[in-house]
Amino acid sequence: MNNAALLFLGIPLNIVLLMKYPPMGPFMTELYPTEVRGTAQGFCYNAGRAIGSFFPTMVGFLSQVMSLGATIAVFSAVASGIMIVMLFLLPETRGRSLESLEAGPLGVTSVPRTALGPRPTTR
Repeated sequence: MNNAALLFLGIPLNIVLLMKYPPMGPFMTELYPTEVRGTAQGFCYNAGRAIGSFFPTMVGFLSQVMSLGATIAVFSAVASGIMIVMLFLLPETRGRSLESLEAGPLGVTSVPRTALGPRPTTR
């Protein structure tokens, strides 16, 4: 595959690759209680970056045995496969309210009420 073909194939493939980022923020918001939401999202994003940082090095090692295009295809397929498997392992959040995250499966709140401060008074 020449450089021009790789460029023109890379544009639509990169668009498909980058389509996974916009829905991640809203989806991950529905996975964690308010108290840990920012920390949990930051951990997930940065753990993914840390794991992904090994892929360029591995592409370099594998490209000594295979062509560069085949090596990139292998690691792109592996990364996409990992993402798809992880998506199937995550819980369904359709129709779930953010308030339901505050209560555990038995309706017990995850944080003691005293840690949240005094109860608001209604009149």
